[in-house]
Amino acid sequence: MARSNKNKRGGLVYSTDPEYTPYDDSDRQETLPPQQQDLRVWLDRKSRRDKEVTFIKGYVGSDDALKDLGKELKAKCGSGGAVKNGEIMIQGDHRDKVLDYLQEQGYKAKKAGG
Repeated sequence: MARSNKNKRGGLVYSTDPEYTPYDDSDRQETLPPQQQDLRVWLDRKSRRDKEVTFIKGYVGSDDALKDLGKELKAKCGSGGAVKNGEIMIQGDHRDKVLDYLQEQGYKAKKAGG
């Protein structure tokens, strides 16, 4: 069985519960509009061999919308990155560019951390 199918089920292989529904979409989180999002922009150097990474935390919404925002931010900064664990990571120190872009789009965003 493919690993991606196993992840969709949450690791559950078999259940004897007659009330069990395998794919319950009621847990799906609704994406808030940009004006209601409260985002924080961090710079991290720890455990990355002194390479800087810009983090965007606090996004409330679906994974697809978060991935789209991450893709837009990476293109705006001209840098690589990833979307993991509900956070957007962009390689390098791009806090000012990210903050300007998010505020342009109507997000409430602030610098955070040290």
